[in-house]
Amino acid sequence: MTIKTIHVWDLPTRLTHWLLFLLVTAAIVTGLTGGNSMEWHGRIGLGILGLLTFRLLWGVLGSTYARFNQFVRGSAAIRAYLRGEWHGVGHNPLGALSVLALLGALLLQTASGLVANDDIAFSGPLYPLVSSAISGQASEFHREFFWFISGLIGLHLGAVLFYTLVRGKSLIRPLLTGSTTVNDSAAQSASGGGWLALSVAIAGAVLVVWLANGDWLMAAPAPVNAVPSW
Repeated sequence: MTIKTIHVWDLPTRLTHWLLFLLVTAAIVTGLTGGNSMEWHGRIGLGILGLLTFRLLWGVLGSTYARFNQFVRGSAAIRAYLRGEWHGVGHNPLGALSVLALLGALLLQTASGLVANDDIAFSGPLYPLVSSAISGQASEFHREFFWFISGLIGLHLGAVLFYTLVRGKSLIRPLLTGSTTVNDSAAQSASGGGWLALSVAIAGAVLVVWLANGDWLMAAPAPVNAVPSW
């Protein structure tokens, strides 16, 4: 058995993970606080959308273990993992499902927030594009779906604690250092995801945030005072 240390998580993946953790936490706090915090809640939501967009693009353009085609393996891999027959580097098959579920859920939540309103003073940046009925439905979804996301986060944290305390394998350390220890002589350090790929992913994220921010929407023209016919 050969034990060696390899580089598994690139810096963009690690930064995205921890920034997403911080922004989601901040979004929860500001959303539950309400009031004047809602303006910050909206800004944080745009930041989360930018990170999600970057992660999706990086899942195609990034380095080896950040790519979806490396860790999304399907039902056969999940069955092998449950039987203890799966051996690999990066996300395990169940971890891959967790990643996809969280990314999908957060995308739905941010999308609904873009057109939601709080019936008081706050509305999403794309609120003018939808009817009040659709905005109301999106607002209700945004409020209720929060609990589903909280459950996913709880399961995610529970899995991290299980691997750390029961299996004695830290999932946090590799996300801090980028490196992990493996006993597979064939395992290789991550490669790919150079500056061009990084530039494309960042540009895509910036574009999506700009579109979602609604600055491109034309302001409604000011009403023209009617001139009496007499």
